[in-house]
Parts: sequence; structure tokens; C-alpha cells
Amino acid sequence: MTTNPAPSPATPAAVPAPPWSRAGLALLVACALALAVIFRDGLWLMVQWWQEPEYQHGYLIPLVSLYLLWARAEQLRATPTAPSAAGLVLVVLGLAGFVLGELSAIYTVIQYAFLLTLWGLVWTAVGWRGVRVLWPGLVYLVFMIPLPRFFQWNLSNLFQLWSSEIGTTFLRAIGISVYLEGNVIDLGVYQLQVVEACSGLRYLFPLVSFSFFCAYIFRGRLWQKAVIFLSAVPITIFMNSFRIAVTGVLVNRYGTGQAEGFLHYFEGWIIFVACIALLFLEMGAFALIEKRRLAEVFEVEIPGLGDFRYLVGERGARAPVYVALGLLVAGMAGSLAIQVREEVVPQGRAALSSFPLVLGTWRGQDGVLGSDVLGELKLTDYLVATYRQQGDPVPLDFYVAYYDSQRKGASVHSPKACLPGGGWQIEEFGTRSLADAGPGGAPLQVNRALITKGDTRALVYYWFMQRGRYLTSEYLVKWFIFWDSLWHNRTDGAMVRVTVPVTGGEDIAAADRRVEAFIRLAEPKLYYFIPQKSLVAGPAGSPAQ
Repeated sequence: MTTNPAPSPATPAAVPAPPWSRAGLALLVACALALAVIFRDGLWLMVQWWQEPEYQHGYLIPLVSLYLLWARAEQLRATPTAPSAAGLVLVVLGLAGFVLGELSAIYTVIQYAFLLTLWGLVWTAVGWRGVRVLWPGLVYLVFMIPLPRFFQWNLSNLFQLWSSEIGTTFLRAIGISVYLEGNVIDLGVYQLQVVEACSGLRYLFPLVSFSFFCAYIFRGRLWQKAVIFLSAVPITIFMNSFRIAVTGVLVNRYGTGQAEGFLHYFEGWIIFVACIALLFLEMGAFALIEKRRLAEVFEVEIPGLGDFRYLVGERGARAPVYVALGLLVAGMAGSLAIQVREEVVPQGRAALSSFPLVLGTWRGQDGVLGSDVLGELKLTDYLVATYRQQGDPVPLDFYVAYYDSQRKGASVHSPKACLPGGGWQIEEFGTRSLADAGPGGAPLQVNRALITKGDTRALVYYWFMQRGRYLTSEYLVKWFIFWDSLWHNRTDGAMVRVTVPVTGGEDIAAADRRVEAFIRLAEPKLYYFIPQKSLVAGPAGSPAQ
């Protein structure tokens, strides 16, 4: 007599393959269209960012995510799943995040809100058990969203510093005399500056997403998968430092031409391929430790095309899915309401082109911004002027950027984020209170930065004028844009920046006094050009009276 062994409790019983469901396909298409309508602005800007060198791999992320979902379709078929109302919580949070991002003009919030809503829809459709099956493909979509510019530039500065330090160590190890000052590598005859493009972020972002994929397909222990994924960061730093050291050797022998042009660009591709090779070498080492062949540790499958039907098949009662679709319809209505909402701007603002060019002993000269810069900034009005004191040849640059509306991707740009993009390094940064420089003789809080680019140094003061508020924090600027948009339907505001060079041998305290004296003269005049909280408001786009 023979008996059949009982199935292992750890292995779920196979569920019959669900047929193609017209209702399921219709719901899928309806949800996709609703998501596209609601999050269209944030998604469009995300695709625009994919054109930048750091994010050109972004086009591949949705395709790889689709493969990861497809590869799990067979396992999803074998998993008892059913729609779940718990996913509606994520849908609601995602739609709330959309409103927050739309009103605060923080498009990264809109993009992450899109992911949250998408995850909530999947949870609603297949339940928590289904999410546990499909999570790799869902999580992988995180890598398609670019970092906020502020965080990216801060990360770039950090990677520039680390790469410069380690690259200099490599050069010294092979006997090349080198001196490092900030991100400038002094070889004696030649100098190399590790600029933003050489920070290593162009390796890091695609390598992090690729290492996640490698960790997923690697058949090994959890800690090994974690090491494979996390190793993308040290591999990037090490190889970028190695590239800097190689460039230093070539420049030291053959001149500065080795640090630019096609050869330098080609070196970048070689280093990136080397980063991928190190990642595979790491996985090979894990396989060798466990005495397995390399082919045995990779789990790459090519599922059949028919497996797609397992993602849209019948899964029981659809009531939670219909509720989710109803929430998306409400989200579309809210999105359109925000679009047509008539924003107001204060009346009585004078054009910045009429700002006085004579301030005490200071004499100014107007400047203009290029069309490419204006296209990037999307500002409403601006002032660029160079002032000089009588008998003092040292110039002072005065810049004011004003926006009628800080929604739709147009908002004040913080110098703290923009300066590193221009090759400047922030040597010192902090806030300072200027006595008697604010409205009515009150103290004025400003940001103060000492910046360097090679041998050039400059002092930068800046602050934000936001509907009667004088702010120094970029985060508070975003918060009050959201708050005032919600309660007052206003998002106008400006950024004011004063820059003065610090000449060789000049006492920085003297440069501080020169800037602060100018601010005390200029700030009272700004009242007539930058709307305050108490001014009468009118429809957006109407001319100032």
C-alpha cells in the first residue's frame, strides 16, 4: 500500500490560472489613465530629468520593473489572493501627497505620491499576499525618481570631497607629489579641479539600481544580497577616485589635455564598466565561498507571454477596486480644480527694472540674463546689477528674482543648491542677523556663504522674501508656499542675493561690512518691488498698477 506525501505547508497550493478578464483589463486601463491625468505634471518633469547625465538610465527602470513583475506572475498564480480594502489607505495618502506637492510646488513629492498611489492600487487589487509576491518590481520603480536638486548637489559635494581625498592618496602612493585644497588637486605645474561632473554620481545612480537587480537575481543568503546592493556606494567612490588618480598621472606626464575631451569621456565609460565588473566579481566570490558555479547563483527567467494574464485575472469581489477607482476619479476632479483655480497676486508692484541705481555712495549698472538662464529659472521679473562705490574698484553684484506664482515648477532657486552646479565650493555657511537692516529697523536674518572656485573667493548673502515673511530656510519657503496657497491662494515671492569678491589679502570682515552696508541701503527700497503680506491682491497675470 502506498500513500502520497502531504504537501509542505510552506508551499502554497496551486490556484487554477485565471482567465483573461475583460473587467480586469478595463479596470487596469482606467486606473492607468486616471494616474496619468492626475500626476501628469510630475511625471512629465521626471521624464525631462531623465535627459540629464545622472539619470539617463531612468528610461530603463519601468521596463526592468515590468520584467520583475512578469517574472513573478507564475508565483502570483500559485498564491491565493483577493482584493483588500487596506490598500485604499495608501491610495488616499498618495492623493493627499499629490495635493501637497501641487500646492507647495515640490514636484518630487508629486512623483513619490504617484508611487504611493500605484502601490496602494496594487495592494487593493491583489491583497497583501500579492504585494509580498510582486514587491521587487514595485520597489524598483523608486530608482526612476530623481533626487531633489538640493539633496543631489549636497551629495555631489560630499562625493567630490571623498573622491578627491582618496584620489590624492592614490597619487601619493605611487610617488607623485600632490597638494589637495578642497577639491583642487595641485600637481605643481598643473592643477585639477574635481567638479560636479566628476563627483561619481553618474556612476552611482545607475549602479545602485543595477545592484538592486543583481541582488534580486542572486541566489544566496539575505545578508549576501544586502552586501551586493549596498556595495554600489563604496564601489562608486573607489572607482571614481581611481579615475581621478589616473587622470592625475596622465596630466602630470602629458598635460591638461588629458583631463578633457573624448579621452576623458571614454575613461568614464571604462570606469563604469569596471564598476559593473566588480559587482559581478563580488557575486562570484560569494559563489566561490559556497563552492557553487557562477551560473548556479543567478535566477534569470524568461516567462511566457501568457503569464501576463495572471496579473489581471479574476480575484473575487472587486468592491475595494471599484472604491479605489472612485478615489482616482475624485483625484482627477481635484487635479483639474487645482489647474483652473485662479491664483491671485498683489497689485501695485513696481518693475525691478526701475530699481534705483544710485544708493548712497554706490553707483550701479544694469545687466541681463541669457535666454537659456531665463528659460531655466522661469521667473516673472528680475534685477541683475553691478554696484561700485566711488573710489573703490571692487564690484558688488545685486540679484533679485521675483515670481508671481511659485507653482508649476517655477519657484525661487536657492544659491546653496545652485552655486555647486557652477563649480563653486561652499567653504563656510551659516546665518547672520543684521541689526537695523530689516523692515522698520528690525533685525534682518540672512544666509551668509564664503565660496571658492580655484583661487577665486567670494562672499554671498541671500534671503527669501515670501509674502511679508523674511526667511533663510529653503524648507520653510516650501512650507509657506503650501500654506499660503491653501489659505490665501498666493504663492508669489522673491529671492535676494548680494555677492562681493574677496580680493587677495583682503580681510573677510571688511568684505562683510561692505555687503552689510549695501544691504541696509537696498532693503528698504525692495518694499516697492516685492509684494508684502498686506497689499491688495488681484487675479494672476493682471498688470501692476
